[in-house]
Amino acid sequence: MKTTNSNSRRTFLGALALGTVAGGLSALPGKAEEMPADLKGKSLHEADEWFKGIKGSHRIVYDGSTPHDGFPIIWNWVFYLTNNQTGSPDSDITGMTVLRHSAIPFALENRIWEKYPIGEVFGINDKATKTASKRNPYYEPQPGDFPLPQMEGIKRLQERGAMFCVCELALSVNSSRVAKQIGKDPTEVFNDWVSGVLPGIQLVPSGVWALGRAQEHGCGYVFAGG
Repeated sequence: MKTTNSNSRRTFLGALALGTVAGGLSALPGKAEEMPADLKGKSLHEADEWFKGIKGSHRIVYDGSTPHDGFPIIWNWVFYLTNNQTGSPDSDITGMTVLRHSAIPFALENRIWEKYPIGEVFGINDKATKTASKRNPYYEPQPGDFPLPQMEGIKRLQERGAMFCVCELALSVNSSRVAKQIGKDPTEVFNDWVSGVLPGIQLVPSGVWALGRAQEHGCGYVFAGG
């Protein structure tokens, strides 16, 4: 695990050094005029507004920097479960998960997993087939995806009030890396990944930006990356 994380960090920093990402936190590949209109300067404002949805007496943000067998999502579910058990309704709880670095695939729909080598690149295996996953196992989990059958995926947690966001910078860096591997245009692949972000998951300039904003809104911090 330590070797994998170290290699991942070197890949990320190497991409930055080579100029894969430019232009600050919004860091999109390609020229500004090639970006979809809804990504030209709107994401920062929308993300700040999104954080105003944090509610309740019990607030926490999970730092999901690696896949870690789904624990960035599992701990969110545990937060709701145990607060419920101690008398707090969902309406008085906000559990947030920031999907960043190598955990960003959990923010993407199955179409992206099927179209690109997501499982291979991020080291995420399907528990049933023991091969590189071709689907997102934690949005609408199938039997066996989680260690316990009662655990809830992203979609169900969102219905309960949990909040999930994904790092735009990591999407940019990693989509560019995958584009080069498969011989595609980096801007095209990046835009495809952004279009595949799951409903209700907020695009944020960077994961660390989001972690800071969450704490400014009263969320306690928990590292969930493994």
